[in-house]
Amino acid sequence: MDSKNGGARNQLLHFDLHIDEHKPHKGILDLLGRLRPNWDAQDIQMKRFTEGITNQLIGCFVAPLQEPGCVLVRLYGQMTELFVNRDRELEMFQVLHAHGCGPQIFCSFQNGICYEFVRGTVLEDELLLQPSIYRLIAAEMGRIHSIQPKCGAPAEPLLWTKMSHFLTLVQSRNSSSEEQRGTKSPVPSFETLSAEMESLKRHLSQIDSPTVLCHNDLLTKNIIYDHKEGMVKFIDYEYADYNYQAFDIGNHFNEFAGVSDVNYSRYPSRELQRDWLTAYLQSYNHSTGREVTVTEAEVTKLYVQVCKFSLASNFFWGVWAILQSRFSSIDFDFERYATARLNYYFEKKEEYFGLQII
Repeated sequence: MDSKNGGARNQLLHFDLHIDEHKPHKGILDLLGRLRPNWDAQDIQMKRFTEGITNQLIGCFVAPLQEPGCVLVRLYGQMTELFVNRDRELEMFQVLHAHGCGPQIFCSFQNGICYEFVRGTVLEDELLLQPSIYRLIAAEMGRIHSIQPKCGAPAEPLLWTKMSHFLTLVQSRNSSSEEQRGTKSPVPSFETLSAEMESLKRHLSQIDSPTVLCHNDLLTKNIIYDHKEGMVKFIDYEYADYNYQAFDIGNHFNEFAGVSDVNYSRYPSRELQRDWLTAYLQSYNHSTGREVTVTEAEVTKLYVQVCKFSLASNFFWGVWAILQSRFSSIDFDFERYATARLNYYFEKKEEYFGLQII
């Protein structure tokens, strides 16, 4: 039965069907038969995108892929509902689309969503270092950060609630997974992680970083670059929510290190960060009606805040990856990824904690 979902789904069309993640072709055709009844099933082409490490993404089209009308079908990964608030994700899709910052979402179904194809190509890692590109990214983030909550209600940052949730899941899975493997995990214990979170929270709660609408997961594969239009768009809003401004930026800087082969020698230099932050502040100030001129002192203040919150980003995704290593069916070395993120967190903690905000 098809329905309109109320509440957070804001009357979004919902189809009560489940698509087999191992053999999705038939289920997708069934879905498209309802969503695009004018499409002839024999003419439908599908292209699988493999960039994601937790979900499957399949482009469906009858015209050429980059032409308007293409539908993206995203199948949620196994157990991802433990990490992601799906109603909130749909709400973020609608908010970002309403402000011209994201694609239109067409419908949801039992284990996924369909939305508009964003024209362009997934950004290559090397382009993060190109000034003309990273200034576009900075400006787009500034625009998104300026989106105000509905009804003027004060927004609470997502970070500590989500991190606590992850740690609770780590605790509940710890003993059983070690018993099954018969070995001790190389990642830190629950007790160590819990103490580190409290330490982080104490330090970062003293930092006056504004709560803004954040993407929270801006790796290169979530950035679409349209070179013809000279613009970028952000996709994938599984973790989008109100959060600390400096977290979103610091998280993006951490993503310079990559995903499949994490290498922090690629972390942006201080000079690149300052140029990026200048472009960001110009956009954010313009979008929020502030003085557009940016001072060196403003850039320095944000730079220090971002360094400190980049620690929280590494810790957050380190804990997330520990959980994925125990729940996910996707072929990816999550434990290695968790180790890389947490090692860099511990390596930089003392240095970044010591930075003073002037």
